[in-house]
Amino acid sequence: MRLFTCLLLSFALFSHQVFAQRIKDVASIQGVRSNQLIGYGLVVGLPGTGEQSPFTEQSFRTMLSNFGISLDPNTKPKIKNVAAVAVHAELPPFTKPGQTIDVTVSSIGEASSLQGGTLLQTFLKGVDGNIYAVAQGSLVVSGFGAQGGDGSRIIVNTPTVGRIANGALVERAVPSGFAAGDSLTLNLNYPDFSTAKALADTINERFGAQPEKGYAIAEPLDAASVRVTAPRDPGQRVGFLATLENFEFTPADAPARVVVNSRTGTIVIGRDVRLLPAAITHGGLTVTISENQQVSQPNALADGDTVVTTQSIIDVNMADSRMFKFEPGVTLDQLVRAVNEVGAAPGDLMAILEALRQAGALQGELVVI
Repeated sequence: MRLFTCLLLSFALFSHQVFAQRIKDVASIQGVRSNQLIGYGLVVGLPGTGEQSPFTEQSFRTMLSNFGISLDPNTKPKIKNVAAVAVHAELPPFTKPGQTIDVTVSSIGEASSLQGGTLLQTFLKGVDGNIYAVAQGSLVVSGFGAQGGDGSRIIVNTPTVGRIANGALVERAVPSGFAAGDSLTLNLNYPDFSTAKALADTINERFGAQPEKGYAIAEPLDAASVRVTAPRDPGQRVGFLATLENFEFTPADAPARVVVNSRTGTIVIGRDVRLLPAAITHGGLTVTISENQQVSQPNALADGDTVVTTQSIIDVNMADSRMFKFEPGVTLDQLVRAVNEVGAAPGDLMAILEALRQAGALQGELVVI
């Protein structure tokens, strides 16, 4: 609990300090983005850890036919060293033909491991259906698995997923609108009207623009976007952005928010969270019921039977309960101190915060993840 207190108070003190940030750290250029690629292929050379599925067999036959080898339709090949896989990659912006990118290979069938396998030539397509890269190479698999004769198994990490560093050769560049038009649009990572205005004001100030006289380089479009006039020449535009993205400005304060991770018990409370007038009580009633078996033995000359009886013991324990009253505008520091005075654990604090929200006494957003 003492550590929990220190974490929350440290966050509160730290959040009072305001730091300037570079534009490149809080915004991205519209249209300059990565593209997802995906393909289907075969991994060969597995030490008996492949699969014998219908689609793997069909893919294997198609591969052989591409090399001019035909199998009898009635022949069922034994391909335990082959696995069907899905191959996916991220194509970074401005990547040119001839450059290489990393690929991830994942089994889509019953293969038990891809360890030691080699991916055969696989076409990677974009969302438009065009081929942008070709992948091939030996897999690096971090996991492994072992199985005993009695059916017992052990698996470490994930042996059915591998990676090939620089495993795909880019064959086509993705068209980019970076050099088109007279302006660029900066998109904030976290939309906020105040931050968008502060960003536009900083750019205009640094370039000597005067919006009040109708001359502005940057103009906020909404809470997420700021349009910036830029040179048309690609070389000049690169230099312009190299200068602009390193400008520093102070973003607006984040909204009042409480974030609760229900799985780990982590709670982060923003600096601007306030409480309306409220009273909180915390305590618990513990009821323990135990039963003892006792034997009732009659006298030697008595005409009776031995009987086993049950004796119940009920113990009621009332924990120390305290009530705290919060005046209007209670700060984070006061809230944390009060919660720790009643001895609440992180799980109890979650319930308290939810109760405050239901009562309308929590000024801020409660986010549970």
